[in-house]
Amino acid sequence: MEEPMYIKIHNQIKRDIENHVYKVGDRIPAERQLSVKFGVSRMTLRQAIKTLEEEGILERRLGSGTYVASQKVQEKMSGIMSFTDITKANGQVPSSKLISYQIGNPSLSEKERLSLKIDEKVLRMERIRYADDIPICYEVVTVPYSLVNNFSKEDISSHLYETLEKSGGFAIGRVTEHISAAIANEQDARLLNAKKGEALITRRQVTELASGQPFEYTRARYVAERFEFTFSK
Repeated sequence: MEEPMYIKIHNQIKRDIENHVYKVGDRIPAERQLSVKFGVSRMTLRQAIKTLEEEGILERRLGSGTYVASQKVQEKMSGIMSFTDITKANGQVPSSKLISYQIGNPSLSEKERLSLKIDEKVLRMERIRYADDIPICYEVVTVPYSLVNNFSKEDISSHLYETLEKSGGFAIGRVTEHISAAIANEQDARLLNAKKGEALITRRQVTELASGQPFEYTRARYVAERFEFTFSK
């Protein structure tokens, strides 16, 4: 299966950053220039840029442009509750809507975060998470396809961890989280019933099995006024 064009563009821009074509703090060329350079529509180009933003590689500054993100201060936390746990603890009913479920080639970032082998496929899911039917979060979840190819779509999309533990015999290990701030773009506003420019909380998470093998890479965007994270050290 050939890689989608936006993944190819994502990978090339990431390589350009790694090779210092664009340095930390640099503004990257405008969408119009990049779409001409890569010979694609601006919609395809925006999808690549959006993926890089979700991974924390690029950051959009309102009214200014898109820049190579600076390294943010990170603090190790533990005891982070899942979305489902927090929602239930608040007396609300959690639910989710699956909007995309595809098997394909990983992006460079997915390959690195999940320590994938050459030519290894991934399963990539996009979904909206709700609390009492109010949209709270848009997330993209990527897992190695070889780990889940014997399970049903329903089991994977609805309760991945439980499926891996009870049906696969795996034990879940540590989680590494990166939390930062962002503002809602047009797609965020549409999917989350929010306003463009509204404050968001972004989360990038890598979850490992007890063996130390990373098996899940999540990029999520939460409406800030509807959700809060609880940390314990």
